[in-house]
Amino acid sequence: MSAEAADREAATSSRPCTPPQTSWFEFLLEEALLEQHLQKPSPDPPPVQLIVQFLEQASKPSVNEQNQVQPPPDNKRNRILKLLALKVAAHLKWDLDVLEKSLSVPVLNMLLNELLCISKVPSGTKHVDVDLASLPPTTAMAILLYNRWAIRTIVQSSFPVKQVKPGPPQLNVMNQMQQEKELTDNILKVLKEQAADSILVLEGALKLSKDLYVHTIRTLDLLAVEPGMVNGETESSTAGLKISAEEIQCQVCYDLGAIYFQQGSTNAAVHEKAKEMFFKTKELIAKNGSSSLHFTIDEERLAGYCQACGVLTLSSDDTSQQATPYSQIHRCMKSGNYQDIVNIFLEDNLTLSLPVQFRQSVLRELFQKSQQGNDALDEVCFKVCMCNTVCDVLQGRTVDVQFCQLFLKPSKEKIDFLLEVCSKSLNLENASEALKRKMAAFLKNLCLGLEDLQLVFMISSHELFMKLLKDDERKLLIDQMRKRSPRINLCTKPVASFYDIPASASVNIGQLEHQLILSVDPWRIRQILIELHGMTSERQFWTISNKWEVPNVYGNVILGIKDSLTRDLVYILMAKGLHCCAIKDFVHAKQLFAACLELVTEFSPKLRQVMLNEMLLLDIYTHEAGPGASGERPPSDLISRVRGYLEMRVPDIPLRQVIAEECVAFLLNWCENEYLTMQVPLPLVQTNPYVKLGQLLAATCKELPGPKESRRTAKDLWEVVVQICSVSNQHKRGNDGRVSLIKHRESTLGIMYRSELLSFIKKLREPLVLTTILSLFVKLHNVREDIVNDIAAEHISIWPSSIPNLQSVDFEAVAVTVKELVSYALTINANNHFWLIIQADIYFATNQYSAALHYYLQAGAVCSDFFNKMVPPDVYTDQPVRASDTGQGSSSVFTALSKLCLPCARLRWCRSPSWDSVLSHVPVCACPGAVPFPHSIRPCQ
Repeated sequence: MSAEAADREAATSSRPCTPPQTSWFEFLLEEALLEQHLQKPSPDPPPVQLIVQFLEQASKPSVNEQNQVQPPPDNKRNRILKLLALKVAAHLKWDLDVLEKSLSVPVLNMLLNELLCISKVPSGTKHVDVDLASLPPTTAMAILLYNRWAIRTIVQSSFPVKQVKPGPPQLNVMNQMQQEKELTDNILKVLKEQAADSILVLEGALKLSKDLYVHTIRTLDLLAVEPGMVNGETESSTAGLKISAEEIQCQVCYDLGAIYFQQGSTNAAVHEKAKEMFFKTKELIAKNGSSSLHFTIDEERLAGYCQACGVLTLSSDDTSQQATPYSQIHRCMKSGNYQDIVNIFLEDNLTLSLPVQFRQSVLRELFQKSQQGNDALDEVCFKVCMCNTVCDVLQGRTVDVQFCQLFLKPSKEKIDFLLEVCSKSLNLENASEALKRKMAAFLKNLCLGLEDLQLVFMISSHELFMKLLKDDERKLLIDQMRKRSPRINLCTKPVASFYDIPASASVNIGQLEHQLILSVDPWRIRQILIELHGMTSERQFWTISNKWEVPNVYGNVILGIKDSLTRDLVYILMAKGLHCCAIKDFVHAKQLFAACLELVTEFSPKLRQVMLNEMLLLDIYTHEAGPGASGERPPSDLISRVRGYLEMRVPDIPLRQVIAEECVAFLLNWCENEYLTMQVPLPLVQTNPYVKLGQLLAATCKELPGPKESRRTAKDLWEVVVQICSVSNQHKRGNDGRVSLIKHRESTLGIMYRSELLSFIKKLREPLVLTTILSLFVKLHNVREDIVNDIAAEHISIWPSSIPNLQSVDFEAVAVTVKELVSYALTINANNHFWLIIQADIYFATNQYSAALHYYLQAGAVCSDFFNKMVPPDVYTDQPVRASDTGQGSSSVFTALSKLCLPCARLRWCRSPSWDSVLSHVPVCACPGAVPFPHSIRPCQ
């Protein structure tokens, strides 16, 4: 062996080996290994990676003997893996900043749902309906953590995200990324639907005055050993990590401020609430110090929020904010006083207090307004650009391309203003030599770039130029100009060829693409595309914005158009029209769709029918948001077009399911029951689930007012809904990461999924249709074997009273559906006493007696003119009487109802001084059959 080889081997043998990475399953085998691993200075794998590994293994689906994919089993291994993931999060002190940076939305959603589960959060109950003060500390903290994360995720999703450049295409990786994106979008959709409830939960948390506790590794171990200890050391005492009430308020105020600030883009009044929350956060941090917080707050971001709120909520008489340039600029932009903006920028060139990004954003906004047809802003854009350019020069940044474009055609006025900006931006007496040299270099380069000697003379003879450049430097500059152009024209008119100098192709294309993204004028869009295709034939301009989305059923047809210009134009017009429709800008959507229809009529009958279908959907939306909202019946032409769509039999036409769904809901809302029942073609009923559901609903509603209720159609509707609410043989809690409280898989045996049925019902507004579907779900809820208190509903007698296979129905999903439906129905009509009674019965059945009493009284008040008339007997039935024996808490409901309308002969009474305070808040009923009882009596148990 040579000496060199020996040295190499000695160096290799003495080098310490990298320890192997600990595998996830090793933590299953050795209980104490996790804590030892987490205590290391730099554990490998890191904590957040362990959370991903544990939850990934716990949520893997299984395959049965028939080779069918089954949800993950709820066995001991998977429960331990979830517990390990929770322990790692507890080690990180449940810091959402850390967890959000490293975990995807589906993984963090799964983790927090497991926290809710292990913290004994009441299942089947909305968080907004729970009293946080009455819950154990760790349970309340789990609810707060989940709702804080929900709000933060909604806010974060509103920020623009830079698109990651895709690498070489790999099918498996792309499929996995697509699945994760779809899962994230679904979770965000649910979170946004529940945002109002999450905000209410956090607002309620601000009223808490007690300290809370968050789970630690020790408390999770105690729960694992004795899961029944709900109110023991793990939840009521100081076993967990103590979070003071002020720290909780600090975090909640910051998160509420962020969501209020985001909502302020559509509701300016909300900015006041955001301002209040952010300034309260600053007060709490100043009082307690940021170092004492278990959860960190980005104080720079908080300061930015406070400054933005101070500008956005500035009132006309608020003089304290008028000194800040931000508030002044904001006021000038709103009032159109643009000259003052130029003056503010000029003054700031001396102090350099405004960030360059803010300056650029103001200039961009002015350019956008100018491009939208406000020609008076051209001069303002130039002046602001000059101010920004001089600011860049003084701070050592490169000159922006916009300055170069604006100086392609220089004039005496432009040079005058630029020299004025330079003079006002540099205080020669106090300026450093470095600043003077930067300004001198800028003026020298400006002279070298000018062709007109008169303009050069204006600069070189200016007082600032004379002071900044010495005599020899000025002579050298003149010599350089003579060498560059010995035969330069000395007349006042610039050289003609100078005007022919074009901007670079990339700059022009970029500007046109920007205009293309902003424009909603179909003819302007066509003109821009013609210009772009004249510059380059290699680009596909329908891809320049990720906001332009066209359904796949349409995209395949549009992208098959051979002519690239026509393909781009059709795709962009449709994408912009669909976007305008989604944001309820129906006027521009109609213009874009009409232009697209005119274009495709010339060459594609298939796309022509597609556009007619989309314009029908747009007309439905327009009517429902306008005249229909005030009860005006749609024109007969629109109803005929809706019928024509449903009966359409044109082959090979791509169809969107949402159009059929909206058409059926439209007909149900306007009581076109005769058509849906008798005239819809049979093949359409057999192939379209929404048409079938609409026909059954219409037939059932049509027979309800008659003296003899036919139960045949009601039975058919019942069987369809029961099938939708049925599940497969697996009844275990799944781990698919969904936010819903229902853990079973949705059945594929019905005509549609339960979520699709719920979405369809929420498009309905006709009271009889809503009452019918509500009574069906209430009856289905009451069929359950373990029901203690039935829920009452109108027309409940028309439904079957039993189900052959009770085990196949997902009653947990039915219970959640009933709650969602009655909540939706009350948004349509909050004074329908039948719906109010259903809501009261739901709260009564779940032992929420205070809420039940509220809705029972509201139902009685609605139908009796605030108890000035007799309450109808079908409003207050014997349900409260029968339920009064179920528990002590129900006596309050029973007594209040009996005081209002039940005959005194059915009651026994005894004295109770404590009952005085209850009855003092209950109005006396004017019902002839009810006797106002003294405040010193109550019903006996």
